[in-house]
Amino acid sequence: MQLLGIGSRIKHAEYGLGVVTNVTSKHYWVTFIENGLETIDINSEFEVIEALEDEVDTISFSEVEQSLISILRKWSDASSLTPIADKWRGGSLVLKPGDANLSDKEVPIDTFFHKIVMVRDRIRVMEQKINSSNNLDDQEKVDLQQYITRIYGSLTTFNVLFKNQSDNFVGDKSK
Repeated sequence: MQLLGIGSRIKHAEYGLGVVTNVTSKHYWVTFIENGLETIDINSEFEVIEALEDEVDTISFSEVEQSLISILRKWSDASSLTPIADKWRGGSLVLKPGDANLSDKEVPIDTFFHKIVMVRDRIRVMEQKINSSNNLDDQEKVDLQQYITRIYGSLTTFNVLFKNQSDNFVGDKSK
């Protein structure tokens, strides 16, 4: 049996994708993308995606943390926890057509909010990919970044849904 070191990536049938963050004589402490920190037996069943050996005593917590952040950003489509403003929780969004013969469409506001957050997170990922691209020159990156800023500006209407102002969309601040 191979002993995994800190920073090893695994896939567990029950918990999903995760990174080993600590090793004891009987357990791995694994931080899973969707389930947080779990302790699993060293002998339990899981798939090794990337094994790091002899790293148990030689890697710092901050290195593990940076590795975990990098892995989560690379492999996860999950958004960060973004709370909806309390006044909207459990509410609904009603779309009323101009034609009186047609019926209204009611959507739970939590569902609508989740979709807005996913749009925001995907724009952020696109922004990161543009900024780190080796195929674009600096001027192309600036041009694309201006489009992204305009997209954020178009979405500021939805800022009323966010509980924390730090989660808000921000467009061009110069106007």
